[in-house]
Amino acid sequence: MNGTIRVGNLFGIPFYIHPSWFLVLGLVTWSYSSGLAAQFPQLSAGLALLLGLMTALMLFASVVAHELGHSFVAIRQGIDVKSITLFIFGGLASLEKESKTPGEAFWVAIAGPFVSLLLCGIVTAIGVTTSASGPLAAILGVLASVNLALALFNLIPGLPLDGGNILKAIVWKITGNPYKGVTFASRVGQIFGWVAILSGVLPLLLFGSAGNFWNLLVGFFLLQNAGNSAQFARVQEKLTGLTAEDAVTHDSPIVSANLTLREFADERVISGQNWHRFLVTDDDGQLVGAIAIDSLRTIPTALWSETQVKQVMRPITESTTVQSDQPLLEVIQLLEQQKLSVLPVIRKNGVLVGILEKAAIIQLLQSRTQPNPA
Repeated sequence: MNGTIRVGNLFGIPFYIHPSWFLVLGLVTWSYSSGLAAQFPQLSAGLALLLGLMTALMLFASVVAHELGHSFVAIRQGIDVKSITLFIFGGLASLEKESKTPGEAFWVAIAGPFVSLLLCGIVTAIGVTTSASGPLAAILGVLASVNLALALFNLIPGLPLDGGNILKAIVWKITGNPYKGVTFASRVGQIFGWVAILSGVLPLLLFGSAGNFWNLLVGFFLLQNAGNSAQFARVQEKLTGLTAEDAVTHDSPIVSANLTLREFADERVISGQNWHRFLVTDDDGQLVGAIAIDSLRTIPTALWSETQVKQVMRPITESTTVQSDQPLLEVIQLLEQQKLSVLPVIRKNGVLVGILEKAAIIQLLQSRTQPNPA
């Protein structure tokens, strides 16, 4: 992941930290150590700093627990968790795909706040039952209040927060359309983003107070991510119902395995086709391999008339192909995950349909978003 540091695995889930997290860790440590030193003058500076660091680490452990709540419910639904990342605004569990039903989406979304509320209750119970006092009681109070705040903040009904995902699931259930849920929850998220920005800007302009500067940052975070979610939902909706075959490139670079290299060069290379790699099919039209233009250089020109394409081609594995009836949204995810720009499209009987390019998907999307002429 760009700009993040992988620090290991949590229950088999890759765990990353964004560099901004270390800045926040330092600020939180300094803040709480200063508060403990002021509240309990008998503490030495070193001990106050140590307790502040422990408090900060436990707070971030609470954020990780929150994200693990989402992750474990997603895993129970058969959804892989690609990573958990800590960054300046908290944490993020990156899921492989969306839940299949609005009910499942609801439980994934609510799991994080539920864990935070549970931790708040556990820490509060520990403080009450043990009659903790002094710095320990102060630390337990901070942990309980922060977990409560984490749960309540995330329950704000606007994307990208958990409350937005809950709202999305509810609208999805009512309308039967997941993209309407995303669009509605994104708009609500944008509203809360503007409210947060105004709550940070107005005190600064009217009173010269920067006390709500954090609200300003949170507002921009909500505004940007809610907008991205809405835009992505619109793209998904436009591609719904389309399959890989719908985006196959016209006149795809396909050659017969029985062609000689001379015929291949005359018909495909010299004729002006600007492809650097061609897919190879047998007499039944089934995909058997691929040949690159550069492969011609490995064979002396004098032997081109005697050498067939199938003698030079390289085989293609099933993992690098997609089925013609596979949803286009799944194909896009595959292209992104494997960082590919082109994939061969085949039918269930192995017959090659053609190639699918990212550029063709973009053109298809543009054609579906353009207004129809009157």
